[in-house]
Parts: sequence; C-alpha cells; structure tokens
Amino acid sequence: MNKLQNFSAPVGRIFLAAIFIMSGLGKITNYAGTQGYMDAMGVPGVMLPLVIILEVLGGIAIVAGYKARIVAFLMAGFSILSAIIFHADFGDQTQLNMFLKNIAIAGGFFLIVAHGAGAYALDNRQTEISQ
Repeated sequence: MNKLQNFSAPVGRIFLAAIFIMSGLGKITNYAGTQGYMDAMGVPGVMLPLVIILEVLGGIAIVAGYKARIVAFLMAGFSILSAIIFHADFGDQTQLNMFLKNIAIAGGFFLIVAHGAGAYALDNRQTEISQ
C-alpha cells in the first residue's frame, strides 16, 4: 500500500491543481472577458488579479506540496465560493454539474487539509536548521 500511496499523492495533487493553473492562465489571456463576467455575476472585476494569483500560485503550491494544508484550505474555500456564486442555478443541469464539480474539488482539498500533501512534497523536506 505504501508504494500506491507514494504514487497517488503527487498524482492526486497534480490532478487537483491542473484545473486551477490552466484556469488562472486562461484568465490572463482573456482578462477583459473574465473581468466582465465577474462584474455581471456581482463580483467586482478588480478582484481578478487576486483570483489569478490564487489559482496559479495556489495550484503550483499544491503540485509542489508546499504549505499544502494552508493552501488546500484556501483553495477549498475558493471552490465552494465559486460554486455558490457562479453555479447555483440548480434548474440548469450544466450549472448543477459545475456546482457539484466544485464541491468535489473542495472535498479533495479537504483531504489534503486532513492528511497533508503526502509523498514527494516540499512539506516533507527537512531543513538544515532543524537538524
């Protein structure tokens, strides 16, 4: 089981983070469109740089397993807020699926909060200072 855990931890982190890294980069390339969509949904478009930073840098931190519990907690909260703000039209099957996707992603992040980053994570390195 240990080999499976060692393999699945970094793969799981990559899979969880990929959507955020790609989405954050996409927001950069379609900045005006994303900002307009946010404004239309009642979220101030001036928050877009913070969203991009969280998605890209948070995603990279999750992949690397750096401060994974803290970052995963923030990413879970972001996923839940995004679900509520942007996908709460339960009469629309697509929006319901997007809502549930975000909630499932939050669940994955909460597993990192509970159990840590797992194998091959920067959080596991030992610093020379503590030795």
